[in-house]
Amino acid sequence: MGLKDAGLLRKCVGKTFLPTLFLGILCGFIFAYICLKIESFGELTFCSGEMDSQHRHDAHSFGEMENLAEPEVESFGFHKSDEESHKGEDVVARKMAEEVRVLCWVMTSPSNHKKKARHVKATWGKRCNILLFMSSETDNDLPALKLPVKEGRENLWGKTKAAFEHVYKHYLDKADWFMKADDDTYVIVENLRYMLSSHKPDEPTYFGCRFKPYVKQGYMSGGAGYVLSREAVKRLVEKALPDKRGCRPDTHGAEDVEIGKCLEYVGVLAGDSRDAEGRGRFFPFVPEHHLIPGHVNSDFWYWKYIYYESKEGLECCSDSAISFHYVSPNHMYVLEYLIYHLRPHGISHYVQDTKGIANRTMVTQVNQSKETVGNTTNLPD
Repeated sequence: MGLKDAGLLRKCVGKTFLPTLFLGILCGFIFAYICLKIESFGELTFCSGEMDSQHRHDAHSFGEMENLAEPEVESFGFHKSDEESHKGEDVVARKMAEEVRVLCWVMTSPSNHKKKARHVKATWGKRCNILLFMSSETDNDLPALKLPVKEGRENLWGKTKAAFEHVYKHYLDKADWFMKADDDTYVIVENLRYMLSSHKPDEPTYFGCRFKPYVKQGYMSGGAGYVLSREAVKRLVEKALPDKRGCRPDTHGAEDVEIGKCLEYVGVLAGDSRDAEGRGRFFPFVPEHHLIPGHVNSDFWYWKYIYYESKEGLECCSDSAISFHYVSPNHMYVLEYLIYHLRPHGISHYVQDTKGIANRTMVTQVNQSKETVGNTTNLPD
């Protein structure tokens, strides 16, 4: 290349270099911005390899549950119990509620009282024998109890300890089983009672979605919820919590792991909550996560944590499933409708219970029906 050609090249570079550099930076910024916006909405996933491989839109962490849309409770509406399709449907469930008393306490926070907790109260929470909301601020509308613990996820273990101490002091003789759940957990309380009906509250045991690490016998997922027998609550409060050797004394730490360590220390057994077919009942995610094969990658943390083999597809989940986690307020009402209102015509759902509650109740219903028929005239052909 001659000196003349080199000079011309330098002039060209000098004229185009800065505009080209500026244009390149601008394009890069715009592309990065679009990627971030698209990934945050979760509609397209070419910018995120993880999302692209998992094809998921449901929440898998606390952060993904923030700023979700919520309905007005009053606008949802509820079917009446005296409607034709609902008359007498809960006779067995009401009888079991008398014999298997469940206290449910829900972990919440002031910012979630209206966003999440009130939807628990409007849906599954009303089926508990006793429903309590544990928070760091009082709320007379829920109502929520103010615990002597600072707010923040770093203090969940402190809130859990304070909650069980309160339950022990005020409600120990008013319930047989004590269920802890989050304000984005959905619980089918009737199925919980059905599972518990084959156990006694004076057994030192607790149930939930069992994970493997950190605790020798495993521990129960906090998000899926876990239920303690009366004896387990007594041992936790009377023996475990006062002993620094068995329980973490401060408010920090993972709440579910820490209570798992405490309960193991005082001889409370981690129970097997699976049904007779080996299908799970407590779930740390929404149904979609567990039902859809390939919903998450094979290296997703859940597969490393789960204590028992967990299959994908319909084999994952028991017909008497008890809980799901990361359930949005809208999804709570969807589950409420699908579980308690949608009825395929001509199909009757009846499960033989282990304590004979259903048998005794069904006999009563049959006798009442015979009496009614005998006293009725002008029956249609």
